[in-house]
Formats: sequence, C-alpha cells, structure tokens
Amino acid sequence: MSPALSVNGLTVTLGRHQAAPKVIDDLSFDVGPGEILGMVGESGAGKSLTGQAILGLLDPPLHMAGGRIEVAGERIDGLSETAMRSWRGRRIGAVFQDPMTSLNPLLTIGRQLTETIRTHLPMNAASARERAIRLLSEVGVPAPEERMGAYPHMLSGGMRQRVVLALAFACDPMLVIADEPTTALDVSIQAQIVGLLRRMCRERGASVMLITHDMGVIAECADRVAVLYGGRLAEIGPADTLLREPAHPYTQGLMASIPDMRRRVDMLPQIPGSMPRVGGAPSGCAFHPRCSRATARCRAERPDLVGHGSCLAACWMPGDPSGFRPEATHAG
Repeated sequence: MSPALSVNGLTVTLGRHQAAPKVIDDLSFDVGPGEILGMVGESGAGKSLTGQAILGLLDPPLHMAGGRIEVAGERIDGLSETAMRSWRGRRIGAVFQDPMTSLNPLLTIGRQLTETIRTHLPMNAASARERAIRLLSEVGVPAPEERMGAYPHMLSGGMRQRVVLALAFACDPMLVIADEPTTALDVSIQAQIVGLLRRMCRERGASVMLITHDMGVIAECADRVAVLYGGRLAEIGPADTLLREPAHPYTQGLMASIPDMRRRVDMLPQIPGSMPRVGGAPSGCAFHPRCSRATARCRAERPDLVGHGSCLAACWMPGDPSGFRPEATHAG
C-alpha cells in the first residue's frame, strides 16, 4: 500500500535564482496510512514551511526548487492552483494554530461547513446541513444545531478549534496537516483537542502530519516522530523509542531540556547557540557549531541518515549521549 504522504528531496528556497538560500534542504519522509507523524524542532527549523509546501501554500519569494510530493501515490507538486484547491479540503485537510485564520469571520459556522461539504461532495443543501451538524457533534460542540447559526467571534478559542477540526475532516480526507493546533489554547483545552485529533484520525482512517514544538503532545498521540533542524531531517523513528533513547545530539538536547517532575533543579539543560539563519547553514552537519562532540568530519561532511536501532539519525556518531547529560543541571 502506498504511503498516505511521501516527500522526497523537498527543497524550498527564498527566491528563484540559482544562489537562493535554502529554507528546506533535501527533506525526505513518509507518513503511513492511518499514522500520526509528529514533526518537531525549534522555531525556524522549517516545520511549518514543510506543511505549507505540501498544501501548495508557499507565498513568494518562497519557492519549491526541487523534490517530489505524493499523496496516496499521486504526485501533487506542480499542480495548478485550481487543481490544488480540489485537493485541499477533499483529500488533504488542514488545521492551523489560530482558528481565526481558517474561519471566515463574516460567515456563520454552518455556512462555512456546508459550503466546504458541497464544494467537494455531491450533496444537496439538506444533506450537507445534516452532515455538518453531525460533524459538530462528533468534535464535541454542544447544541450543534444552534451553533450552526453562530459566527466565529461568538465561540471560545477551544470551540473555534473544534470547528476547524470539523472542517478539516468534513470530506473524509486521507491526510490532515495539523500545524501547532494547540498552541493558542490553555492546557486543559489542549489535552481535549489532542485527544479529539487522535480519535478522529483513528475512527476515520486518516493520516496526520502533526507539527508542534510540544514534546508532551508528541508523546500523547504520535506514532512516529521526525526531528527537523535547519531545514533538514535530523532524526526519525518510532515515538516511544525516539523520546526514550534519542540518537541525534540535537534530539538529545531537546529531550534533556524537558523538566523532570521527579527532580528539583535550579536550571534546565540548554543547547548552546541558536538555529542557523536562512541561507547560513554551515558546511557538514548543520548542527555541528552547537554540538559538544563535533569532530573534523562533522564540520566537513554532511551525514546521511543511518540506522540506530529502530530510528534513523543524520549523525556520524548516533547514540552517544555525551555532551547533553541531564546530570549537568544544578541540583536544587
């Protein structure tokens, strides 16, 4: 069976000229049928741009300069905007960080749902309305028939995000791109949205690419995790293995910076330095200026993904935890 999503050699540049700086640099990964792939990394790692490239939503001067994107075996990069509009909503759903960017403030919730349904599915107005009400009920919106006549500003942030989830799954897409869907919500609502996303994925057989910086969200619902750094794939593997035994020093640093509720410390470990600026990735491994165990080879040669247990890591010495030991914290 074909992967729900296959990305091969994706390269996104800031401009179309030959020397344009690379924002995404030769990125490849798959999302299996019914799988939730979590994509993590610091701000500027390229997570959201990867999602935008898949959805065909890159705005100039950003430009997809290379690579291949397939959904269920069908190539979608290079399609016209008209063709991509038919894919978005029908085969690919989207959930964004701020629901107000996905919802039209001038239209009622009901109209936005029914118009989306009728655009992509052969339904009359009555059937589309019935489906919309059922979707609102599925995502936990109370009194769904009444909410059909509400405008977005009349709902709380959590309720708006539930409506966005209903829109994303309205036409039974095979793939959903969820970009930081819980960031703007308080903690208790975040947990509800994560649980809802996971349930909708399982019940409808959809695959999800979940973009987030929250390792707690990843641990809660992701099957596999892809770690991005500087527009490149640093590590990918099963969530339970990668979170417990990270192989790449960058992933090790991310995991070490998560507070351990069983220990009291004055300071959390941190990764020194910062993400390379756009077009400023160093030679060799992009992470080597921040890595305490970098060698001459790391500075000169870009590592390929190599197997380390059930994970793949772009590192010349995967699995060595030296340099990012949690013991380096100051005891409280």
